[in-house]
Amino acid sequence: MERKKIVERDPRREPVIRTRALTKRYDTLTAVDALDLEVRPGEIFGLLGQNGAGKTTTILMLLGLTEPTSGQARVVGLDPARHPREVKRRVGYLPDAVGFYGGMTGRQNLRYTARLNGLKGKDAETAIDEVLHQVGLTDRAEDRVETYSRGMKQRLGIADALVKSPDILILDEPTTAIDPIGVVEILDLLRTLVNERGLAILLSSHLLTQVQSVCDRIGIFAAGRMVGEGTVTRLASLFGDGSAIIDVGLDLKDPVGKQRAEGVLAGLASVETVTRPEARSDLWRLTVKPASEEANVRQAILAAALEHQLHLTSLRPIVPSLDDIYRTALERRGMADTAVGRGAASASGRSAA
Repeated sequence: MERKKIVERDPRREPVIRTRALTKRYDTLTAVDALDLEVRPGEIFGLLGQNGAGKTTTILMLLGLTEPTSGQARVVGLDPARHPREVKRRVGYLPDAVGFYGGMTGRQNLRYTARLNGLKGKDAETAIDEVLHQVGLTDRAEDRVETYSRGMKQRLGIADALVKSPDILILDEPTTAIDPIGVVEILDLLRTLVNERGLAILLSSHLLTQVQSVCDRIGIFAAGRMVGEGTVTRLASLFGDGSAIIDVGLDLKDPVGKQRAEGVLAGLASVETVTRPEARSDLWRLTVKPASEEANVRQAILAAALEHQLHLTSLRPIVPSLDDIYRTALERRGMADTAVGRGAASASGRSAA
């Protein structure tokens, strides 16, 4: 009898965070409602939602700091409610308000964290030197933390989370109240950590532009529910109008040539409209419908430019704004007013963020 071949799955690609129908209720308020979530090694997953959406409550359940009302969570294969200490050893956590001893230096604060995690002596110093280098604080390591800027404290917070060599980083609003340059530095650091360490990062934020710039996948969270999940492209497909946008740059000087080019582009299959952005005389914007034909239309543009000598200078699909996707997602789920109301409520009373 022929034996079946056993195909082993790569454990490094198995989700390090997985929830199924995870729910948390406070009296009549459902803070998290039947959440299904997966985060894999080597990716940054953005949990996007307004204040009061349920993001921080989700994080607290993943860390074993509060128990779910129902459903299941697994973090590195462990139930956080039953094994909170082991989960905390494997997960680095940066809350939205980082707390350090201001009168101690950055290095001294990291030594304290290392000691709490069982690291001592040479092993601790080696780990501390490494994380200080990774977050760019080697030159300020001997300065008291009270002299650090908000951005530097956030970077020290990431170093603090990394010193125990975790499998996962969970960051709750890591760029709030940081200047634009500091934000770029933090986001670049996160991408470097994923590339160099293969970490999984769960990033909770309400800042759409920042989430879009750094996250591999995004979960749109509102009123305790996940209303959409995937890459920005997939979310655009889920919550878009079924069309795609392509910008075409052409180096054409005379009006006749431009008019001819517009006719050629408008005549391509699946091109619904051709418009000219007012700020650019060399740009044509094509609306393609259905969106699934976008790649074929790009190929057709290349062929048409060659055939009609259109002097093509650029060709790029336009990724929809996450702001538009987010707004549409809430409207389609009938949750826009609910999400705003919960955000206002959390500002005045107990927050389910």
